[in-house]
Amino acid sequence: MKTIAGIVSRNARESPDGVAFLEAVSGEAMTWSEYNARSSAMAASLREFAPGDRIALQLPDGPGVHATMLACEKAGLVGVGIGARAGEREVTHLVERSGARTLLREPPAQSAAGPERPIGADDLWYLNSTSGTTGLPKMVMHTQSRWFAFHEFADRVAHFTADDVFLSALPTPFGFGLWTAHFSPAIAGAACVVCARFDPDAVLHAIEQYRVTVLAAVSTQFVMMLNSPAINHHDLSSLRIMFTGGEMVPYERAKEFEDRTGAHVLQFYGSNETGALSCTTPDDPQEKRLRTAGKVIPEMQVRLLDADAGTDVTAPGVAGVPAGKGPALCLGYYDDPAANAQLFTADGWMLMGDLATIDGDGYLTVVGRTSDIIIRGGKNISAAQVEDEVSSHPAIALCGAVAVPDPTFGERVCVFVELRAGSNAITLDDLRAHLDARGTGKELWPERLVVLDELPRSSGGKVAKGELRARARQVD
Repeated sequence: MKTIAGIVSRNARESPDGVAFLEAVSGEAMTWSEYNARSSAMAASLREFAPGDRIALQLPDGPGVHATMLACEKAGLVGVGIGARAGEREVTHLVERSGARTLLREPPAQSAAGPERPIGADDLWYLNSTSGTTGLPKMVMHTQSRWFAFHEFADRVAHFTADDVFLSALPTPFGFGLWTAHFSPAIAGAACVVCARFDPDAVLHAIEQYRVTVLAAVSTQFVMMLNSPAINHHDLSSLRIMFTGGEMVPYERAKEFEDRTGAHVLQFYGSNETGALSCTTPDDPQEKRLRTAGKVIPEMQVRLLDADAGTDVTAPGVAGVPAGKGPALCLGYYDDPAANAQLFTADGWMLMGDLATIDGDGYLTVVGRTSDIIIRGGKNISAAQVEDEVSSHPAIALCGAVAVPDPTFGERVCVFVELRAGSNAITLDDLRAHLDARGTGKELWPERLVVLDELPRSSGGKVAKGELRARARQVD
């Protein structure tokens, strides 16, 4: 079966001077021959590690991280992708839990190339983190074959060619970034523009400068691009497709993007774990394309399950939990039987954390959530994780984290707290300074703080999250 190492080797033979990667701001470029040679030389410097060893990677998005990931593959090593914004406690947890032999924060040295021991398409290739409903992040196990399957789904709707120019505005370590920067461009033999750090003006400039045809951005990112005055000063007519998702796609803004650029706004519905369960296509009517998550993908055998009984929901328009079984699924969570028991049904179907309906024509629409997750700018943030960090402040007796609506990011993190008796008042700056000192990743820092005399309780004595969510919608 195909692997990225094999694909890059092919591209280096057939188009040695063709551009594989371009950094959007610096203009740093890497050709296919350089990509192939550099990754082989890096792999040689990693020979001290045994096949199957885990190597943690916390690198800025750019050509270097892709060469390093390919080097790990050629050396027979499993990469552990860690986001650039992860705090030290999260980094330590991921390194220790994965058993990583080392942590790379810059690309490895290059040595004289030698024999390689590449990972197979169906072998464990990569681990990355995902926010769950409890505790510290879990690690998703990836094979390459699942992303080749995902590429085939995307190619069916976008018809990629070597003449395309991709721009992936997403962080590489996570699913959306993997397929739009590491896999699909290479498989198509196309150049990919990447961003060391997302900046809407820089992305708009890069689309015009490099005549980008396929853009990948979460909804928050393309909304920020629409909000930028710079959008009026750049020619975006080269765009033919924008893949978005990771959060709710706002209909009016997506329609505005299509009207401004002439590109089709498409999305895949799925997760880091499930890959893709449904997708929209250029042939869908605009109302279906922008208001639903598209038709279910036949190969993924999507079904809806009753959240309580676990039985199939078959009536059109009735909500259930989407479950799938097909080639785009991950292998599950690394060394975490308890989490896998929640991810899979007893008969092996992988579950989403949403409620959805499927209409008579096969279009899936997300109507709610079963998991306690806040989705900020396409990033899943565990409310339980935020609460665990916030409750470490000595003045806080009890807290509850919920989403507060936001026109740009979709949702932001809002924390309601109840103070300990005799404690002094606490401000948002006080709380964030405390979290900073703990080494808490910034994505877990609250952006709103509401202090109540007493948090509302449910009949079972738990914090009444429903009431907090209702209050959060009124927070300025």
